[in-house]
Amino acid sequence: MKLALCTDVLADLPFTAMLDRVKSYGISGVEMTAGGWSPCPHVDTEALLASPAKLEQFKQELAEREMRIVALNCSGNPLAPGALGETHTRSSYRAVELAGKLGVKKIVMMSGLPGGCPEDRTPNWITSTVSWPDYMPEVIRYQWNDVAIPWWKQFVRHAKQHGVEQIAIEEFPSQLVYNPATLLRLRNAVDNMIGMNLDPSHLIAMGADPIAAARALEGAVFHVHGKDARIERGLADVDGLLDYQPVTSTKTRTWNYVAVGCGQDLKWWKEFFSVLRMTGYDGDVSLEMEDLTMSVEAGLQTSIDALNMTLSR
Repeated sequence: MKLALCTDVLADLPFTAMLDRVKSYGISGVEMTAGGWSPCPHVDTEALLASPAKLEQFKQELAEREMRIVALNCSGNPLAPGALGETHTRSSYRAVELAGKLGVKKIVMMSGLPGGCPEDRTPNWITSTVSWPDYMPEVIRYQWNDVAIPWWKQFVRHAKQHGVEQIAIEEFPSQLVYNPATLLRLRNAVDNMIGMNLDPSHLIAMGADPIAAARALEGAVFHVHGKDARIERGLADVDGLLDYQPVTSTKTRTWNYVAVGCGQDLKWWKEFFSVLRMTGYDGDVSLEMEDLTMSVEAGLQTSIDALNMTLSR
């Protein structure tokens, strides 16, 4: 396995300065956003597609530093009703086209989340039993059969046309795919080109075990995010893990995203990567640093040190 970096954490740096900073950490792989919710600080997708000269210069800056793009990320909600879904659909399609121009074979995305019926104007995430109240089964049927599966079948065709080989979907709360079962449901309904971007932090925050998930997803893990979460003792015991406080309220939340090693210990991370390797994953691990309890630099260095000590190389 090789360590890479999700570069949005260095959004304050221009493209070339960002590459130099990543290189200074001893990392030679980058995952950069090219669509979706991100402002895409380092990849101007439309400009690169419109200008062969800009595209060539972009590629040259990477080559001069012996840096490689491990994946383009366009995480958003392309299934949302209205303008949001339309915008994220377009940016996802354009990110795939850019991947083709760059020779990037992997796209990282989220599944998206539709409304609960054709008239809805906002996405609707059902997390409770679908047997009661009795309107829930129709919501789930509509979201999967009428919206998600047709959208993804068409998108996969587009991705194949542009040379993309893997679509790694991050399991994320408030998305239709939020755990291994829902990932496998989409994969089985659409195409084996769809796999998981296994981000352990989200499973931890939902009370699941990422190591058990890695076993259940054998053959379907396409990408991994190096990201940790901590269940906050004394708070989660009272209120559980469903917490809609803003992520900035770190002191009172029942769980937080933290630097790698500040939630699960290094023994845990060694086992996680060992099981991933044992079940066939030997790809990149992209550090995604979103710890708001410390400075960006401290979080990056803490995480890099922990990952370098635990990756199965």
